[in-house]
Amino acid sequence: QVQLVESGGGLVQAGGSLRLSCAASGRFSGTGVMALAWFRQAPGKERELVAAFTWSGDSTYCADSVKGRFTISRDNAKNTVYLQMNSLKPGDTAVYYCNTRMGTLAWGQGTQVTVST
Repeated sequence: QVQLVESGGGLVQAGGSLRLSCAASGRFSGTGVMALAWFRQAPGKERELVAAFTWSGDSTYCADSVKGRFTISRDNAKNTVYLQMNSLKPGDTAVYYCNTRMGTLAWGQGTQVTVST
């Protein structure tokens, strides 16, 4: 069974940066951490996909709302996926989660990101 642990969140002022980490333990089948993606859920809103690797693994996808500000990356040896978030806005405030792009794994606790004005 794969366990996902997100970390790196916190309180930051608008315009600031944070780097989130998602450590995956257990055994992946197939593509490993390349299959992981970042999601977020703001209060009162549905969970949304923020960033992911393309199916081929050689490129990335970012939601329009974060394009140019967020970058997803991975370290295969550490079974870890990262989300570098720059130029943060109050609208980025949410709990951030990682999972496969289809959400097929058990969801972790997430990590809270709060962006103040």
